[in-house]
Amino acid sequence: MEVRPVRWEGEALVLIDQTQLPHRLVEIRYRDWREVAEAIRRMVVRGAPAIGAAAACGLTLAAEAVEAADMSLFRQRWLEAAEAFARTRPTAVNLFWAIERMKAVVAACDSPHEARRRLREESEAILREDVEANRAIGRYGQELVPDGARILTHCNAGALATVGYGTALGVIRAAVEAGKRVHVYADETRPRLQGMQLTAWELVQEGIPVTVITDNMAGMLMRRGEIDLVVVGADRIAANGDVANKVGTYSVAVLARWHGIPFYVAAPTSTVDLSAADGSAIPIEERSSEEVTHIGGVRIAPEGVHVINPAFDVTPADLVTAIITERGVARSPYTQSLSQMVLASTGEAR
Repeated sequence: MEVRPVRWEGEALVLIDQTQLPHRLVEIRYRDWREVAEAIRRMVVRGAPAIGAAAACGLTLAAEAVEAADMSLFRQRWLEAAEAFARTRPTAVNLFWAIERMKAVVAACDSPHEARRRLREESEAILREDVEANRAIGRYGQELVPDGARILTHCNAGALATVGYGTALGVIRAAVEAGKRVHVYADETRPRLQGMQLTAWELVQEGIPVTVITDNMAGMLMRRGEIDLVVVGADRIAANGDVANKVGTYSVAVLARWHGIPFYVAAPTSTVDLSAADGSAIPIEERSSEEVTHIGGVRIAPEGVHVINPAFDVTPADLVTAIITERGVARSPYTQSLSQMVLASTGEAR
């Protein structure tokens, strides 16, 4: 089953509603950019690459909704939509990468008609390029996966987190396509359970063996010698290789280091933020306490309890064995390897 959570269908943007998985596969069609922004905020669509792609498409819908013949007025109104998208999810740098890419298109246009046409073309290019990048990540990453590997992953970095194929799960898919036998252990990933609900769902659809574990079981499995490698995705990677990913990733990385297990991060170069010198510069989104106190709308915590709910944590670069991108496998020192790959991806490499 090929999963495409973000796609154009005629004039409408189609998103898989990931809040309803794994119980129901529901697709929602959007023509209003404001609804797309809200879908990003509510995590109908989630995962850094998918968020960026959805925002690019949403900004296309915004341009098509702006009624202005004057280019100056068009830009002003369209930029208001761009600012609204920028406020939806602060950690996922792909969101801002996509917004800046779409802003560059508008800046180069002389008329609203030209801007609308070129923005749609750019959004289509972003969708296409994401799948191509993920398949390249898979090709590079699968070379690091031995036959018979038992792989731990955290959260969901599969097709559902991208436009298609996935990053961390793309590595696993590519290994299977290369004829390798694998078994995946998926952390449930509290508080929203993306590992249990989304990663496990994807792997079951494709017949890839998967076992769901609670987040606090990872260390026990590693100590028993039942995990050979870890591969996760990322929402933002700093210039020095510090990685922001779903909260709990840092704990997995510490455990992997203690047990001598490779810890790999799979992400496109659009997830690398060279303007962030290290992880301390990455904004961490704080989400509603109800995501912790409730499951499926049912309260599981006592009334009046205090909650912290950071959506992400930062794994220091020295715990990361390698970062797998569409340009190849980056290794320490990341300030050099990541910079070279980002520059190459933007056509600025010398």
